[in-house]
Amino acid sequence: MADELDLARRMWWLLEPVHALLYYAPEAFEQAEELGYRIDERWPSYFAWRSAPLGAAGAELVAAAFYSFDPQLVREHVPAAWEIASPARVLAARTSAMDRTFRRLLDGVPVAEAAKLARRAAEAVDTAGRPLAAANAGLPWPDEPHLVLWQAATILREHRGDGHVSALLNAGLDPVEALVSFASVGAAPAEVFASRGWSDEQWSAARERLLSRGLVDAEGAATESGRRLRAEVERRTDELAAGPWRELGEASAGALAEFVEPVFGKAIGSGLLPARSTLGVGMHFA
Repeated sequence: MADELDLARRMWWLLEPVHALLYYAPEAFEQAEELGYRIDERWPSYFAWRSAPLGAAGAELVAAAFYSFDPQLVREHVPAAWEIASPARVLAARTSAMDRTFRRLLDGVPVAEAAKLARRAAEAVDTAGRPLAAANAGLPWPDEPHLVLWQAATILREHRGDGHVSALLNAGLDPVEALVSFASVGAAPAEVFASRGWSDEQWSAARERLLSRGLVDAEGAATESGRRLRAEVERRTDELAAGPWRELGEASAGALAEFVEPVFGKAIGSGLLPARSTLGVGMHFA
């Protein structure tokens, strides 16, 4: 089981930056501006890009699915996003953005084998109770291998994220408590988590709730109980993410890791991804 969970985490580590380029690539901001979204900050396009597979979703659905964002921040962008461009137009634009991004970054890096194996893994995901994974899995597959790889990485990323929400709920951590507890174990400085929109008052109130449960100390650092709870959340997240890799098989998953490493390197080496993120992946990307 330990090897299986290590594999699930390693594949997330490799594929997350492949997906995350959507939120930072200049081509994506250019496409967003063409659609009519503000690009002075990343949230207008982020909420459009990521929630478009759900259709013209309202703020309540998006906040529930994304989980860690202050609902007020979500309401600032959804459903107004669909007044600017329909979900169908957004989906077409994000595909175009990733096509242009990968054609520029990959510069001849072969991706056909990685795309083939990643698609097999993505098609093996169990989408029951996983709205973002299901919404992305329901989209048609593109023809070009680099876009197949990106879509597979996106499905697998959202599959893991949906499972992470389940693990947080099981641990009794509401959206802001989830971030406070993550900051408490040193995943990232508390100020990095401010991007999720929670006020200082909301953050402090969540810390007080965790303090009352014995999960953080008076300074906000995790107690032994808090560290154990976070470790259990991460273990359960890996467990819930392991299904596609179990189905793909250790040998094929290992081959995918080898084939995708050059793409991972291009994504990390692009300089587009921020140095610190709220993901706590243990490396420098968002």
